[in-house]
Amino acid sequence: MELEARHPRISVNPEIMFGKPCITGTRIPVYLILRKLSSGMSEAEIHEAYPHLEKGDVQAALAFAADQLDEPVVAAE
Repeated sequence: MELEARHPRISVNPEIMFGKPCITGTRIPVYLILRKLSSGMSEAEIHEAYPHLEKGDVQAALAFAADQLDEPVVAAE
């Protein structure tokens, strides 16, 4: 299934943030949200720091990251 179908709030555009997955309609990369959460920021604090994020964007970033980590990894021999 395509990224847009599974994660409509996440987009990848080579002309925005060097093609890193971002919240759709913003230049906020998924990794930034994950780093903020891992450093102890709450979802409310992230929304305060980035007021143009919509409700659900932080959860969408988490769901996208979980799906990416769930993909099979093939190790090179």
